[in-house]
Amino acid sequence: MADDTKTGMASGGRHVYGPRPVGALVPALTRPAFRRRAPAAAQVMADWAAIVGPALAAVTTPRRLQSGILTLACAGPVAMELQHLADELLARINRHLGSQTVTRLRFVQDALPPTPKPAPPTPSPDAVAAAEKAASSVPPGPLRDALAALGRAVLTPRSPRQPPVPGGRTRNI
Repeated sequence: MADDTKTGMASGGRHVYGPRPVGALVPALTRPAFRRRAPAAAQVMADWAAIVGPALAAVTTPRRLQSGILTLACAGPVAMELQHLADELLARINRHLGSQTVTRLRFVQDALPPTPKPAPPTPSPDAVAAAEKAASSVPPGPLRDALAALGRAVLTPRSPRQPPVPGGRTRNI
């Protein structure tokens, strides 16, 4: 009877002399993950904002990369603009990956997840002091705290891209 096991291995595939080498475990662990998403696809998904820039990353999301076709989700009329930019996008993506991995882009219309609101700006010490001074004539309690918080919010400078005030007036920035 011929023994077809490797030297140092038992017939069950276990290592006779101790623990198995890590290299023997890697294929069994990575195969299921790579079946679901190839390394190039994972890299495109992770680095999407760096590849296309913040403006396009805000209106597009890569969904899947299969057989050289990258599916991009975009909202509404952005797909038309992306079709005009397709050659440049392909060049950017393939340059980032280091090989000619993506050969075609496919666009699907999909609602993108809403972008999170930026954190409110922190009030300056001058704004805090002015708000506390303005609310000092009110007796201590919830009303005074609410008025002081309102004063801090009003006196804190906002970002330059503020929406206009209803009624047609503009805010001083």
